[in-house]
Amino acid sequence: MIRVLNFFCVALMGLSILALYHVSERTRVTQMNLNKVNHQIREARGNIGVLQAEWARVAGPGRIQELAQRHGMSDATSAQLASFNLLPRRGEAPLNNSPVRNANAVVPASPQAQSPMQVLVRPTLSPQAISVQTGF
Repeated sequence: MIRVLNFFCVALMGLSILALYHVSERTRVTQMNLNKVNHQIREARGNIGVLQAEWARVAGPGRIQELAQRHGMSDATSAQLASFNLLPRRGEAPLNNSPVRNANAVVPASPQAQSPMQVLVRPTLSPQAISVQTGF
């Protein structure tokens, strides 16, 4: 009886050693994966910093102004509102003859012959109210 009990204890000890080895191996592999992901996160954050600096340079107002002048674009008059208090309230008169109401976009005709499949889009704002509820 004691030999059988000793055999089961030794077998149980062997199984526990194998289980402990399996757990430690999984932990090691998981730690390696975690280190790899942390490295990728550090690289991505570094790339984000570089991209933000590049975007700040590319989208700077001075550069945009220079490109606009180089390509023949000029500052067009536009309606600017300094605060929300300048917006018309609901029920008040719509923007009758203001620059906002009379704004339109005209696409310049290209010198090339246009195929019948191309449609020239000329969006304009109509002089009548767009919505009956808001007056705009």
